[in-house]
Amino acid sequence: MSFSIRMNEQEEKLFKSYADFHGFSLGEAFKTALLEKIEDEYDIALAEKAHNEYVKDPQTLSHEEFMKELGL
Repeated sequence: MSFSIRMNEQEEKLFKSYADFHGFSLGEAFKTALLEKIEDEYDIALAEKAHNEYVKDPQTLSHEEFMKELGL
């Protein structure tokens, strides 16, 4: 699949400069940036879920206790 992105001259210079600096093609730079954004948002969602669970039940375990509960 291919697609086009409209950008002004300043954006094009910035994006190409970034891609060149990191040794990426412009397409690779956009894909990498989008994947990182998705990963960041997923991590935030997991952190929020974990925080909400902790607020409901603030029990914590040491690493040893956690491993013991797992049977390891």
